[in-house]
Amino acid sequence: MTRASAPPHWSRRAVLVGAASLAACPRAVRAAPAARIVSLGGAVTEILYRIGAAERVVAVDTTSLYPAEALRDKPNVGYLRALSAEGLLSARPDLVIATEGAGPPDVLALVREAGIPVASVAEAPTEAGVLDRIVAVGRHAGLDDEAGRLAAEVRADFAALAVERGRITRPTRALVVLSLQNGRLLAGGRNSTADGILRLAGATNAAEGIEGFKPMGDEAVIAAAPEAVVMMRTGHGTATPEAVFAQPGLSQTPAARRHALVTLDGLLLLGFGPRTPQAARDLMRALHPDLSRG
Repeated sequence: MTRASAPPHWSRRAVLVGAASLAACPRAVRAAPAARIVSLGGAVTEILYRIGAAERVVAVDTTSLYPAEALRDKPNVGYLRALSAEGLLSARPDLVIATEGAGPPDVLALVREAGIPVASVAEAPTEAGVLDRIVAVGRHAGLDDEAGRLAAEVRADFAALAVERGRITRPTRALVVLSLQNGRLLAGGRNSTADGILRLAGATNAAEGIEGFKPMGDEAVIAAAPEAVVMMRTGHGTATPEAVFAQPGLSQTPAARRHALVTLDGLLLLGFGPRTPQAARDLMRALHPDLSRG
């Protein structure tokens, strides 16, 4: 994995003066699309690669895990929500495309003050949200036609997913667990990416009683009665049913009795990029194995 060396600590004045020297030619109005793009957010990076802008991406953040060459070959400016103006400006971009939630906000404000446009892309965890994101990234990158073709491809995939989802006779009650640390369970409730992917997969969210990602105590988990548990597969290893269902709360659920644990790649599962129909289909078939035999 190629990582940029840590830049020296610069004062606010030094950052602005330095950036101004890099921006000697006007950038507010460009006759041509940006030639040097910093991409912030796994879905944004994936879209840029899919629409043919890979060569123009000069740096990415740590959530840009797909395709693998993005984080391997491009300088890494750090974690999406803990960025620094120095790191971003050291890539000498003429455009930053950032998923909603990137920051801190004052860092992006400083980048804008330095004369670098920062385009924010919404991240609604819905079918429409995915399609809007593709179109928005394409517009900011000056690749509207390419983004339109990708959006049409993804829209068709969503339509095929809906047909398959229509064959579900009884939705599975599932719980998306973001982490299990020191006996504390962090689950995805209403208005979260976890809730969004469950809906697309034709499942019922067992954590619908909480908002966003929140900890759930043992009693709440037992009361939620999930029939399946969904977790992210990470580079730190894949959770096993034995370890997951040894947790006190989860051990007393229908999911534990069925040993029903589904693990999927984290960015695929919750990234809401172009592969979202694939993620929902993989999850749906794992929860309803009979669908793949139909």
